[in-house]
Parts: sequence; structure tokens; C-alpha cells
Amino acid sequence: MTQPSPSLEREPDASVGDARVDGSRVDLVMLDMDGTILDLAYDNYFWRTVVFDRYAALHGLTREQADARLLPVFVATQHTLPWYCTDHWSRVTGLDLVAIKTELRERIRPLPGAVDFLDVVRASGRGLWLVTNAHPDAWRLKLAQTGLQSRFDRIVSSHDLGAPKEHPSFWRGLRDAHAFDPARTLFVDDSKAVLDAARAYGIGQVVGIRHPDHSAPPRPIDGHATVNALADIALDRP
Repeated sequence: MTQPSPSLEREPDASVGDARVDGSRVDLVMLDMDGTILDLAYDNYFWRTVVFDRYAALHGLTREQADARLLPVFVATQHTLPWYCTDHWSRVTGLDLVAIKTELRERIRPLPGAVDFLDVVRASGRGLWLVTNAHPDAWRLKLAQTGLQSRFDRIVSSHDLGAPKEHPSFWRGLRDAHAFDPARTLFVDDSKAVLDAARAYGIGQVVGIRHPDHSAPPRPIDGHATVNALADIALDRP
């Protein structure tokens, strides 16, 4: 099915989302990368299947034994900076994760309508920042593969600031490093924990992505305005 082209002026469509964005209060658009701009299917396949299979092969384990060893470590690390760190997981697993990610780079692709949305935001004259938890090795690979780096005015990784987006210190550090007005910022992400932190900090408008992985069904994000995809956001004129 062909995705509709996004428009900053069109009316919201209740069939595809419930986000109502007031464009008159948006000077800056901040976007997450994985699951917001890029299809999370790549990361889910990499982290849930490839890492465990190759860890098992490297260490002479069954897949069940690999799960038993690694899953508790993953769970204990969730929502911390090491969770998103390629170097950390390479040390834990003994795998060259950058090399494996590069091997699978053909699976990296934008979500339907995402690139058009980036272009429409840029054409509107608003600032456009990529704000990601991805390790620099990961975001550089993904933006090189998709050719999207030049569309952003600024790219900020949580690894630059020493805290993940789920933590208040990330947002304080972001504003200290790069001046912006939170009240006049729109932020879009697929993680409820990140959206909660952004709203608690004072980001003026936050929107959740319900369908970050096109190999799986959409899922709800409680407590936030949501859309299936960036292409569904109705952002009026500035």
C-alpha cells in the first residue's frame, strides 16, 4: 500500500493517529532515529536473532543456553547508556558487532513516508535535529546507508552527553550544549520512557510512533498523543 505524502498543512486523520500538533508553537522538530525515521525491524532482527545466534556459535552453546546467559544481562542494562553502546555489547559477547551491523546494512531502510516528512519540515523553515540513543558507530552507518545525514541541522547522540534520553540529565545536557526553546519544540519518538522524560523536562509537544517495526503489528503507547508514522503527523504552518 502506498503511503500518503506528508503535508504540514493537511488536517489530521483520526483513522491513522490522534496527534494534534500546533505548528504555530513549533520552531524546532527533534526526531528519534530507530523506530521513528528508520524501520526498527533491522535492530530487532539484529539484537533478538543475530546476536544470540552468533554468540551461541562463537561459544559453542545452544540457542537456549545463549538466551539463558545473555537475556538477564540485557534486562539488567535496559534504559542505561550501556544498553545502547555497541562497544559495551562487543565486550560482553566477544562479537565484532560493528562488523556484523555493517554486514547486514542492506536491511537498514527508512519507514514509509519518513523521508518525505523530513523534506517537508526542512522546506517549512523549521530546525530539524536528529536526537538518538544510538552509538555513533550505529548512527553513522545507518545515515550513510540511507543518505539522510545532510537533511539534519544537528545530530546529537546520548553518548555525546553521557546519559540516555530516558534520563533528565540528557535533556539538561542537550540544552546546555545546544541552545533551544523546549516550549517551542516538537519531539517524536517510539519509546514511552523517552517520551515521558521529554515531557517531564518541558518539551512543548511530544508524539509517539505506534508502528516502529513494519515486520510486527503497531502497538499502543499509553499516555501520549500517537500516530502510526511520521507521515501521519498534521503539523500546521509556523
